[in-house]
Parts: sequence; structure tokens; C-alpha cells
Amino acid sequence: MNVDAAQRLPSDRQLLSLREDVLIESDGDLEGPVVVLTPWGEVALDEPGPMVRESLRRMTLGPVSLRNVLADDRVPVRGGEPQLDAECGRLEEAMDLLQASVVYSLGVQENGGLLLSAIPVARQARFTRPQVGVDQPIRLSRFASLRGGPDGGLQLESPLSLYRVMLHRAPATLLAASLGTTTTIAGVATGLGIDPGLAMDLVEHLVATAMVVTGTWAGSGRVARYAEDEDPGLIPWSHHDLQFHARTRVGRQEGPLGPVFPYADRLAPAPVLRPAPMGPRYPLHRPNLETLAMNDPTLTEVVEGRRSFHRFAERPVTASQLGELLYRAARVREFRPGPGEPVPGNLSSDRPYPSAFGLHELEIYLTVDRCIGLPCGIYHYDPHAHVLTLINAVEQDRAELLDSAMVTAGMTRRPPVLLSMTARIARLAWVYGGLAYATTLKHVGVLQQTLYLAATAMGLAPCALAVGDGELASRAFGLDWPAECSVGEFLIGLPAQRSDNGSETQDSGT
Repeated sequence: MNVDAAQRLPSDRQLLSLREDVLIESDGDLEGPVVVLTPWGEVALDEPGPMVRESLRRMTLGPVSLRNVLADDRVPVRGGEPQLDAECGRLEEAMDLLQASVVYSLGVQENGGLLLSAIPVARQARFTRPQVGVDQPIRLSRFASLRGGPDGGLQLESPLSLYRVMLHRAPATLLAASLGTTTTIAGVATGLGIDPGLAMDLVEHLVATAMVVTGTWAGSGRVARYAEDEDPGLIPWSHHDLQFHARTRVGRQEGPLGPVFPYADRLAPAPVLRPAPMGPRYPLHRPNLETLAMNDPTLTEVVEGRRSFHRFAERPVTASQLGELLYRAARVREFRPGPGEPVPGNLSSDRPYPSAFGLHELEIYLTVDRCIGLPCGIYHYDPHAHVLTLINAVEQDRAELLDSAMVTAGMTRRPPVLLSMTARIARLAWVYGGLAYATTLKHVGVLQQTLYLAATAMGLAPCALAVGDGELASRAFGLDWPAECSVGEFLIGLPAQRSDNGSETQDSGT
């Protein structure tokens, strides 16, 4: 083996392979081009050479040491050392072009097992191994999370990383677990009783993938300082929020996004309507839309007049007003064939507020404190029959829901009516998979805005809430959590009247 050429290749511990979804196409001509089909498009290698061809062939079979390819006499490299140098150059260029498809693994020769594998999940992934000092402070990034992997072992993920890292076995798993607090490579090697060189290999791979961060010692007390803790762009983000954002946008999400129907071979589509619950039913008022069209304020007047009310009038709303509001905002206008294959039960619906593919996974529950024409209690809204069903008349459940809403809205009195939105997540997940929850939150927003506009046109006092008690809602509504879970809240009342001195007795908020 040419020593100078070998030094340009990764160490014996580092093994390279291609992602499982990468394919190699060649016309069979040993001198012809090679096309690599990746999740992000095709990469053409016009003059790959024998070493590149053999390396790619082996990398499709599993992790391989490129030094072993170089040392293999069966690789037909002619022309002596100058040609060997040229082949190494082509191999470096090919690996650079394919960075987003190359899996970087660490293995040990004693038993041939893999310790960890860094799998790229984004087109921009570039693996650059840093140099970390043995006494330099290190720790897991506060955005990294450790969970069970798809094929056994453990998996590290982070929204700041363009890789996911599989920890196949000890000492990689033990090392990752030891990095929850500040330590050093020397400390890890001593604590785990492993070779310092191996500890350095593991740590530097984790730093290269942004799962582990390096810091500096500050002050005489050797306090570790990390850039991510002081980055003004990261300080406002919690781990969960940034992870949720990264995994529901194209760019840092592995695999396809959109209508991919991931469970169509295992699950039937969820019904377009929730089965009607048991209980007394209260038909609601259906307004005349032609009359509304003639008498309603203009869209500009409604949009400009929209306010969030944090105080309500003493007099209650009426059942007729609630019926009109729900009819304007949330009723089923018609049913349509659902997306995907025309299997039994695959239906969508058209309603006043928009929903992806007409899936309309949201359900509406009303908790009524005071309303002319409706007894106090908790109701489910049937958007097709335009009917309320009394599902819970327990005073304590009603009181807790209303008190929670009162505190969230900063009020001093319970709101007249609380509208709670829940999501039957299977309606969306059958089509969108991992995008289901992100999509349902968008639907909550458009339903709330539709309720705002309809309520404003009617002269009611609406107010959307920022948060609600999910556990309380699940118990009070009898939900099968997490198949159906609460996702939004909205208050309805009448505007407070002007006081004697002419000032408004309402607060304008969001």
C-alpha cells in the first residue's frame, strides 16, 4: 500500500457505507460513468475510476474501510504510485459529492462490531471531524434527545443536526449516557475504562454531528461555557419546540413529507364523522344565509372590527346565537370522496373553514355556564345534523373547565360558553403521517379565525385562548386519549355594555 495515499483516507476505525435508499447505476462499462441515485437527486460521476467503482460497490453492501479497498490487490489500478494518487483523489472527490448519502460509522477490529453510525438526513449534510482536546469541556447538546432506534440500539437526534446517530452498543451507548453533564474525553475514558483513543473517536464523531458540543473553561473555578447557551438565536427555543419545527418542515426531516398514506396498508381511514355520543340532543337554529348576506357587515368591517374580549356582559348568549355561530363556522355542507384510494369509508367533507383534503379532524365541545335555551353542561357538536348532545352534566367537571378558561383569559368571572376543539389525529395521520399534528394546529388556527369573523359579524364577544388543560378535557369529554386529544379553546359571550362614565367595560387583546 502507498503510505502517503493511505494517510489521505479515513482511519481504520472509520467505516463508510451508503444510505439504504441509495442506488448505483452503471452501464457495465468499466471505463464509463456511474450515476448515484440519492433521496435528493442524481449524482453523476463521469470518470470514476476502478477504486471509486469498487468503493461504491462495497459501500452498498455495508460499512467498509476505504483503506482496505486501497490495500486490495484485486482493485485494478495501473500506472504505479502516480496513478494510485490520482485514484485517491477521485475517491476523495466522489465522497465529497456524495456527503449527503454517506453513512459514517465507527467499528472495532477485535470483534468487527459497529459502535455508532452517523446517518445523513438532509441534502446539506457535511461530515467534518473536528479536533477535540482531551481536557476540553464536552457535553450533550441541550437539543439532543436519546430514544430507541428503529432497528434496536439507541438513536440520538437533534434539530441542530443534519444527521441521526445510531448507537449500536457499548461503549458508544455508555459514553452518550455519560455526557449529560460536563466532562472531558480524559474523564470519559477513565470513567468507562476504555481506550482514550477510542473515546476520542467516539466524541469527535458526536461533535461532528452536533450531538455533542464543546466548550471552554472560564475563570479560576473552571466553569464550562458553551456557545449554544449564549446564542441569542437559540435561547428562545425549547428543545421540544425546535425539534417539532425541524421535523415538520422540509430540509431537516428524513423521508418524504406530504400526502404519503403511510398506514394505508394497516389501517382503514377514520370515519369522516365521530360516532354520535349518547345523551339528550338539542337541535340548533339554522339561519337563512340569504338574509345574512344582505344584512351582514362587509368583510373589511368585520376584519377591522375583530377583537378579543376578556370581559363579557351580564346577560347570557342564547341557544339561537350559538346555533347561528356554529352553522356559519363549522357545519358540514357536503361530503366528498376522500384522498387516495377509493376504499370504503374514505370520505372528506366541505365546511366553512378550510382543512387539508377536507379531512376535518377537529371536533367541537361546548361547556355552557349560562345560555338562554340550553341547560348548563358539556355538549358535543354534530356538524352534520347541526345538533348538540349533552354528554356530561357533572357540575365539578363543568366548573373546572370554565375556571381554567377564566384564569387563562385573565378574567374575574367564568365565561358564558367555552368551545373546546379536539383532534381525531388518525384522520390526518392516515394521509400525512408525521405531519398530522403540525397540520391540526394549523386547522385550529383557521377554525378560530373563522369563529372570530362570524362572531364579530354577529355582534358577539369572542376570545381565543393560548392554552388549555388537556388532561381535564380528556376526562370531562370522555376522550380516548391520544386517539382524540384537545388542541384549542375559544370563548363566546356578549360584549360588555359601556359604564356610566362612558368607558368600555371590556378589554381588547389579541
